Amino acid sequence: MSGQVIRLICPNLLCRTILSVPSGARGKDVRCRACGAKVRIPAPGGKPAPAKPAPAPAADAGAEKTEG
Repeated sequence: MSGQVIRLICPNLLCRTILSVPSGARGKDVRCRACGAKVRIPAPGGKPAPAKPAPAPAADAGAEKTEG
């Protein structure tokens, strides 16, 4: 499996170059050599790679504010 190559098209509409990247790049960002656009390589199984979670807001952030 180490010899497999992933082929995809650059998302830049002015470039549309066919990119060939090693299968080990799944879930990572690469740059198109033709235009420099950043491309996310799909993770194994066709699912997008998990993004960094945003910090959760405090549960009682607005509970202490009372009028009256």
